[in-house]
Amino acid sequence: MRAAPGTARRPDAAPLYAFDAAWTLDRGGPLAGADEAGRGALAGPLVAAAVVLGETQLSEVNDSKTLRAGRREAVFADVLRRAEAVSVVAFPAWWIDRHGVGRANREALTRVIEALRSRARCALADGNLKLGPDVECLPRADTRSAAVAAASVVAKVLRDGAMRELASTHSAYGFERHAGYGTEHHRAALARYGPCRVHRLSYAGVLG
Repeated sequence: MRAAPGTARRPDAAPLYAFDAAWTLDRGGPLAGADEAGRGALAGPLVAAAVVLGETQLSEVNDSKTLRAGRREAVFADVLRRAEAVSVVAFPAWWIDRHGVGRANREALTRVIEALRSRARCALADGNLKLGPDVECLPRADTRSAAVAAASVVAKVLRDGAMRELASTHSAYGFERHAGYGTEHHRAALARYGPCRVHRLSYAGVLG
C-alpha cells in the first residue's frame, strides 16, 4: 500500500525481526543488539546501548538515522516500555581524548553487552570491530537487525538529549542543532570562540 502524497512512509520492522529470528536459529536467543552514537562528533559523549527485545514486536523500530526526531522519540519510549532489558554506557570527551575514540567505541559496546550477558544467549553489534569471541559484529547491522536498530535509537535519543542539556551551559556552539557534529555552524563557532570543556581536543579541526 502506497503512502498518501505528502506523508512519510512508516518503516516496516518485519524484515528486521525476521533477520533476528534467523540469526538466533543456530545461536540461540534471546539476542542482545548493540550500537553507538556520537563516534564522529567533535564534542560531547560517545553513547552506546544494548537492547534485548521482548515478545511484543515494535512496528516502527528501525535504524535511528532513518527516523525523524519525533518518530525516533516514540520508538525510544516503546523500547523502554516493552524491551526485556536495556543497558547504556557513555564516555565523555575527556575520556575519548585520553584513550582514543577507537578504544572508547570498543569499550562502550563491550560493557553494554556484558551488562546484559545474563539476559541473552548471543550478541550482535553494529560495525566491523573485534569485541571478543562472544560478540559478533556486522556492518550496517542497525539496518538489518531489530535488536541492533532498537539499540541505535536508544543511543541516539539519549545522546541528543545530553547535547541539548550541554547547549544550555555552552550556548555559543548550537549543540541543540547539530549534536556536536562538524557542521558549518559548529565549525564557525569553534573558529570564533575556540573549544569548550566538552569538545574533543584530540580531533582534527577542534583546536584550529
